[in-house]
Amino acid sequence: MAEHRSMQRAALLDAARSLLSEGGTEALTFPALAERTGLARSSVYEYFRSRGAVVEELCEVDFPVWAADVSAAMERAETAEAKVEAYVRQQLELVGDRRHRAVVAISASELDAGAREKIRAAHGGLVAMIVEALAEMGHEQPRLAAMLLQGVVDAAVRRIELGAAEEPGAIADAAVGMALRGVLG
Repeated sequence: MAEHRSMQRAALLDAARSLLSEGGTEALTFPALAERTGLARSSVYEYFRSRGAVVEELCEVDFPVWAADVSAAMERAETAEAKVEAYVRQQLELVGDRRHRAVVAISASELDAGAREKIRAAHGGLVAMIVEALAEMGHEQPRLAAMLLQGVVDAAVRRIELGAAEEPGAIADAAVGMALRGVLG
């Protein structure tokens, strides 16, 4: 019985990822989840109390995988500058990944305070990954620099997701240039 519930929960999360990737927030409804998984709509409520709860669990499951991808890319880099570049590029490469699209699809305002705090903590862990490299590069305030760097990454993510005129590679190059050389880069 526990294995069956675990499989159903995983199927619901996979369906939620697909719905969010395909149609954004509006597409994530319990009737759509039920249709995608073959469950009765009332059965979906046995697993999740709200859309926010679905997104919260997606974040708990998917964010560590995403962060591990970024961390692995940084570990392969040999210099502090290369670590910064890997941090930026790996996050931007993940933009098309269904896990990433699902995590960012619903705004934090739709989530309860506990869910928002979990997401903030996860993002804080991501930002913490780059602090050491920024300190090695000589930043006097590496934590502040890391938060600002994440702002550059977030802006580049939005640009890619909007289907900007620039190619994703050009956006990544510009974000890396800004990260390493500022607006002159």
